[in-house]
Parts: sequence; structure tokens; C-alpha cells
Amino acid sequence: MEPLDLPAPLDPREGRGPLNDVTRIAVGFGSLLRKCGIALPISSTLAFREALTTLGVERRDHVYWAGRSTLIHRPEDLPLFDKAFAVFWEQRTGSTAEEAVAEPLRITIATDAPEDEEDQNSADEDSAHEPSIDLRFSAAEVLRSKDFASYTPEEMALSQQLMSRIRLVSTPRNSLRLTASSGRAPRPDLRRTVRASLRAGGEPMRRHWREPGVKPRRLVLLLDVSGSMDPYARALVRFVHAAVAGRQRVEAFALGTRLTRLTRELSSRDPDTALSQAAARVPDWNGGTRLGEGIGRFNDEWGQRGMARGAVVVIMSDGWDRGDPQMLSEQMQRLRRVAHRVIWVNPLKVTPGYAPLARGMAAALPHLDAFVEGHSIAAMEELCAVISAPRMTAR
Repeated sequence: MEPLDLPAPLDPREGRGPLNDVTRIAVGFGSLLRKCGIALPISSTLAFREALTTLGVERRDHVYWAGRSTLIHRPEDLPLFDKAFAVFWEQRTGSTAEEAVAEPLRITIATDAPEDEEDQNSADEDSAHEPSIDLRFSAAEVLRSKDFASYTPEEMALSQQLMSRIRLVSTPRNSLRLTASSGRAPRPDLRRTVRASLRAGGEPMRRHWREPGVKPRRLVLLLDVSGSMDPYARALVRFVHAAVAGRQRVEAFALGTRLTRLTRELSSRDPDTALSQAAARVPDWNGGTRLGEGIGRFNDEWGQRGMARGAVVVIMSDGWDRGDPQMLSEQMQRLRRVAHRVIWVNPLKVTPGYAPLARGMAAALPHLDAFVEGHSIAAMEELCAVISAPRMTAR
């Protein structure tokens, strides 16, 4: 490292001093911090100069806090800043810029994983003699934003636990069953009114009412299990299992070269059992895709019978289709007529510069209420928020 030309020691009698001295001090100290390895933009040096112009240089604490508040943006730079400040402002004998950076800074990174007792004791002994900064991060938090395609087998197993914690609530719909109302409603509740009158000698002092109750809408999940979706289908099927096993009125289907219902197989609380049963049930896993034929079969066998009527239908696919896009457009239009909302989840949407140019995706897009991402656990949480939100237009 090149030796730094330090300015002469400050004289308190100079007071605030000329402006060019303040500029020289700000630029010189900024150069020392850069030599120590601290990233320092020009704007920070200018802010430090303005602070010195206002506060002056006669008091050490004013100068110290002016530099610390304008030049330091990361907590890990504070030890280097303190050493550089001592060298620059106090002109200690034998102190140079090299000494300010010669002593390494020990950084201890702690995870949520358990450590061996011997390693922990050794780390405690070392930290007793050296200054350290403890940085703690959660593996689960990192996993929330990681792309499903980059998951390791261990991370895939951990994702099952995280997805089971996601709260999935569908939008409510009116029920035919009447419930007690807290206020005035269109229909009187004669039974409750008569019972209440017995406490007042038979006089109906207070009248009670009934109103239609609410229940969650049915949720239908259609998962594309073709070869192009394989990096994401392995994780998305775990989300589908968490949805089926965690609440009622959820139906699950696999879309490939054919349509396969997986609700019964995924209803088991044991993830390993449910996933193995689903894999055995789907003969065309990691095969081709005929989205138009698959959605058409769903409309003919399940949708028109009532499963999709008034339901929230979620299609998880990248939109790559070997079939006729005109057929897919027609079947999506049929599905849109009976469903309450149709949501398309595409893991490729997060890709920079992505545009829905695939034939299948372009054919389905005009018939959607929402078009969302599906590449990570955080994206699945956003999907749950979209499912529980009021009706919206495609985006």
C-alpha cells in the first residue's frame, strides 16, 4: 500500500478555519478510508465536507460523529473507521495507514444449524482474544426467495415444511344455510325470538334475525407435469399437497398428455406417502403437454358438473403446449364462463425480459383474471394473497 500524505495536526486555535482547509481535510480522510478498503462514494465525501463546514474542527467528537454519520454505511466498516480516525486525527507515533488495515477483522457467521460442542468451545476461546462481528442468517429465510430450479434434495425436503405453514384462504361465497345475524336482516329468526320472549313473560321484547352464511369457495389446482416444467413441478406438487391436506374443498389435477385427478392421493398428511402415491398415479409425468385437451377434458368431466362452477381455478404451467392454441383458447373461454376466477401461475415470468410469447401462454392470457409468478416460496405466498383477494383483471 502506498504511504499516505497525512495533513499537519489540527490546531484548535484555528477554529473553523478557511474553507480550503476543510476541503483538504475531508478529501484526505476520504482517501485514507478508501485505502483501508471502505467503499466511499464522492457524495459521502461532499457530505462530510459540508458537515465540517458547519461544525468546525475544534472538537474531536464533532468531527468523529460527522465522519461516522456521513462516511460509514455498513456496520462492518466501523472498526476500520475507528482505527483510521485515530491515525488521521491524532497523529499517533508510528501509526500509518498500513497499521489501520494490518489487523484482520474476525467475522463469525452463525446459522440456525447446531454445531459440535468442541467447535463451539474453540470458537468461544478465539473470540475472547479477537474482536468479532456476529452475523446470523436463517436458512429458511434464504430458501424463501431461492428459485425452485436451484433447489438441492435437502432444500426440497425443507421446502415442504415451509409450504405447510403458508395460510391459504379462498374468497368466501354465500351459503344456502342461514345463520344468526347480529343486526337487522331480511329474514326473522322465529325460534330465537320465541325463546327470548320466555325470559320476558312471553312478550317478544327483542326480535332476532337470520342471514345467509358464508363458506370458502372451492379451489381447483391444475399442475403441469410436462418435461419443460420438471424443475418446478417437483416443488409445486409439494405446494399442491400442502393445500389439499391443509383445508377442505380443494381439488388437484395433473396436466400432461392426459388429465389425472390427484385429490385422493395428496390428501394424506404424510408428505412422503402423498408424493409417492401421486407419482405412481401419474403415468405421463415428465412427458409432453397438451393443455387444450387437458383443460377440455376437465371442462367436460368435472367443470360442467359443478366442480369449477363458482370456484377459483389455478393453472400452474409455463405455457409450452404441443397442442392447438385455438383449442386452448376455446377451452379457457369455457372455463372462464363457469369459474369465479382463473389464475395462471408461470415460473418463467420472473425471468428478466420475459414476455408471454409461447403459443399456449398467448392463447390463454386473454381469459385470465391474474397472471402471477411461481418460482419460489415467496411467490407462492404472493399467490395465496391473490387467491384470497377480490376479483381482478389479468396483469
